[in-house]
Amino acid sequence: MTEERKHLPLIPLKGLTIFPNMIIHFDVGREKSVKAIEAAMLQDEELLLVTQKDTKLDEPGSTDLYEIGTIVKVKQIVKLKPPVIKVLVEGIKRARLLEITSKDYMEGYIEEIPEEGVELTVENEALMRTVGELFETYASLNTKLSMDMVYSILGSNSPMEVMDLIIANMPLEVAKKQAILACLDASSRMYKVIELLQEEIEVLKIQKQIYNKVKDNIDQTQKEYFLREQLKVIQEELGDKDGLTADIDNYKKKMDAHKMPQEVKNKIEKEINRLMKVPSSSPETSMLRSYIEAVLDLPWELSTPEIEDLNVAEDVLERDHYGLSQVKERILDFLAVKNFSKQAEAPILCLVGPPGVGKTSIAKSIAEATGRNYVRISLGGIRDEAEIRGHRRTYVGAMPGRFATALTQAGSNNPLMLLDEIDKMMGDFRGDPAAALLEILDSAQNHSFRDHYLEVPVDLSKVLFVATANSLSTIPRPLLDRMEVIEVSSYTALEKLQIAERYLIPKELKKHGLNKKSLKISEEALKFVVEHYTREAGVRNLERQIGTLCRKATREMATENKKSVTMNPKKVQNYLGAPKVTYEEKNRKPQVGVVRGLAWTAVGGDTLSIEVNVMDGKGSFELTGNMGNVMKESARAAMSFIRSKREILGLKKDFYQGIDIHIHIPEGAVPKDGPSAGITMATAIISALTQKAVRNDIAMTGEITIRGRVLAIGGLKEKILAAKRAGIFEVIVPQENQKNILEIDADVLEGMKVIYAETMDDVLLHVFA
Repeated sequence: MTEERKHLPLIPLKGLTIFPNMIIHFDVGREKSVKAIEAAMLQDEELLLVTQKDTKLDEPGSTDLYEIGTIVKVKQIVKLKPPVIKVLVEGIKRARLLEITSKDYMEGYIEEIPEEGVELTVENEALMRTVGELFETYASLNTKLSMDMVYSILGSNSPMEVMDLIIANMPLEVAKKQAILACLDASSRMYKVIELLQEEIEVLKIQKQIYNKVKDNIDQTQKEYFLREQLKVIQEELGDKDGLTADIDNYKKKMDAHKMPQEVKNKIEKEINRLMKVPSSSPETSMLRSYIEAVLDLPWELSTPEIEDLNVAEDVLERDHYGLSQVKERILDFLAVKNFSKQAEAPILCLVGPPGVGKTSIAKSIAEATGRNYVRISLGGIRDEAEIRGHRRTYVGAMPGRFATALTQAGSNNPLMLLDEIDKMMGDFRGDPAAALLEILDSAQNHSFRDHYLEVPVDLSKVLFVATANSLSTIPRPLLDRMEVIEVSSYTALEKLQIAERYLIPKELKKHGLNKKSLKISEEALKFVVEHYTREAGVRNLERQIGTLCRKATREMATENKKSVTMNPKKVQNYLGAPKVTYEEKNRKPQVGVVRGLAWTAVGGDTLSIEVNVMDGKGSFELTGNMGNVMKESARAAMSFIRSKREILGLKKDFYQGIDIHIHIPEGAVPKDGPSAGITMATAIISALTQKAVRNDIAMTGEITIRGRVLAIGGLKEKILAAKRAGIFEVIVPQENQKNILEIDADVLEGMKVIYAETMDDVLLHVFA
């Protein structure tokens, strides 16, 4: 039974639940809450405290607060640093929040909820005894809760007060405490308290077990340390230094076995002599041992025999990778020269291309084809020069740089070192790692590379360096000048099919315990996967989709007792869901102000429609579609060209003053930038101004100047593939890119008509319907 409505100031609490009969102090900092306390002090010092559901909200509404709260009496206020005040309150009784009203502070209409008495039944007596026993057990496990407080709580006359005080003194989540506060039935509340006590007791028992295990481990470690220290003292008293003597003898044997420069031998002998003089208990002992072992572990004279048979090397390269002909030819050229001249310098290659095209994996094949050990150094995200050159030994925890460590890992002085993601290094106040690479990748200097930690010359001239990058723009020019750049372009659909059939499908079948007989993937099904479920330059996602098909087929065979499954496009769609990739087709008919451009993205080429509207206005020039600065400059350059050619185009002298021109590129959520859409935007503007429709079966790419020249662009292969996907078989490209067209495979250009443009006049000759 509830009482009549009352009107009280209200404070929402963050992460805190107050119970009746609970005395607690907390800080108040929100302006409205401070004013609510001031209002309460002017009346009868009573407040309603209600807990917020979301602690991140600073201005909670009625739906953001729990329904049940507690009426409290303000006992004391202490002003801290403005506007914060510390408040001491005592919980009086539960109340239900009915409505929130707000002035310059929060108020609420409430219903007081009287505490129900507990019937003296056998069940309730049993529940109270259980609560008391569990709380005593909980207190014995929780060292923060004194037994005096436990007996004080359990000695209360009201069972409901006991329940509230127990929960108030337990470190529970707000939601759990609020559930007890909102539970008005006496028996239900006791059951919930019992359940929470049992849960907390189990957690505390597990915590105690963990503590005991950790303590035992620490005790064992201390015991071992004590015994070792005793052993050292005994050995020193007996004059027995066989342990150190044996290690030094081992170091000298290793030094004599290596064919290292005399400078290195002198350095190691000097460090060994220091080690013999330093007390074994000194921290310098371990530093000296680490240094000596690091130098001796280097493969000073150890080399792996390189493969001289070019046919064997070619077979290895062709076995593991399809395409990548430029990379394979360069490696075979190097091996051929090596057969004629043993002093031939190893090339420093940089493979540049989009993700997933096999740059990293081809390095392993090159290592096998040349008979070298393989070691990979990940340079992505490196900011510290010491990662390359090593830390000086004056620092605590110093260690060799990555190249010295990689040489030790390789176990030979002529490995293949893969410098992965060389374009993602960054310099900061700790130095520029790209600058440190200049010496390593210079064949005239790397025969005597000095690591800061090792302090001796290390020969890296026999190492075959292969770097990978996604973009050349972030590689410093001096570093780029030391490498032979080979561009690895994205795969065509035909190449992806070949890679899938030769490598990916056999790999995934073996991985899932299948064979060609148990899972048959038709060529149509594979082509359907490539075209409708992957949009990438490489084949990583294609490999994932094939793996999904293998898993689905395995499940079908297991559940339906089949011995084999044959994949067709329909079954592929059942397994992989609706097609995830759609390509924009060419427009159905020629349109005014709409031109199809060609773009390069990180996942291959794509086409984009450029739309232009001309409206009556005041001469404004609007650009939308999430364009970057370079693309906006291209649009302005196109407009300057059109204004300079207005007479030839049949436009009025002041045509641009009474109209507004709006250029838009659809898919506004996708950022777009680059100069290659210049001639496309110029054509679209001219079409809109002259009301001439542009052919729907032609696409174009090229940078425009304000004088109308068409400049070269990149990513031509990917752009032509994108045009073919859209059903467009005629493209306009800059005259300067003719040399790039000659390098593109014949199957890519099959069926394509390429028109070369030197100026915008050449473009306009072919575009209008």
